[in-house]
Amino acid sequence: MLICDDLTLQRGSETFHFSLTLQPGELLVLVGPSGAGKSTLLDLLAGFATPQQGTLSWQGESLLALSPAQRPFTTLFQSDNLFDHLTVAQNIGLGLSPTLRLSQAQRQQVQEAAARMGLGDRLASLPPQLSGGQQQRVALARCLVRQRPLLLLDEPFSALDPALRQELLREIHRLTRVEGIGVLLISHHPQEARDVADRLALLEQGRIVFCGAPSALDAPEHAALRRYLGHDAD
Repeated sequence: MLICDDLTLQRGSETFHFSLTLQPGELLVLVGPSGAGKSTLLDLLAGFATPQQGTLSWQGESLLALSPAQRPFTTLFQSDNLFDHLTVAQNIGLGLSPTLRLSQAQRQQVQEAAARMGLGDRLASLPPQLSGGQQQRVALARCLVRQRPLLLLDEPFSALDPALRQELLREIHRLTRVEGIGVLLISHHPQEARDVADRLALLEQGRIVFCGAPSALDAPEHAALRRYLGHDAD
């Protein structure tokens, strides 16, 4: 289990306090208004920011002294995921080696990851020759080939049309079950939490103020959820 306990960061006049858990094979969707601290949380988890206090551990071992490359995370962002001059196979292969000097076994891993994403026949294609959904599938395949147990998704599908976004979210949901990956997905769409999340977390003013079943969105009783959804507090 990933355990984040009172991970605290002071940035200017803002103070962030984060506490959460994430199990292998679990999909946790994190929502919240702009500026609430969602990207700050990812920076702390991935090691791009250093907390002033708190603990962060995976399988009982602290992660705080580890560099980003040593931590058990792979991160997928909304954009800038692919290199247009490299083929699909090469873009996926970067997850294994930045020099793209791959062994036969690693090339097989690339082919298998592409096949799982429905891209087995596009290995020689360049990203501009692919649809937006296919491009994000390539980026996701590169994450999978790294074989890290935890996946951080920073709104990677928000630029896609709703049908494509739902298709890729269902794929993420399937992967959490089949691969046993723990997934933390940042989203601006509460419906995504309803559709695929095992748990929903709401971030407000630098703190996680609610964590529970996504069904809480349907008849929100928690005051913070009501504010987020635009319901009257009373």
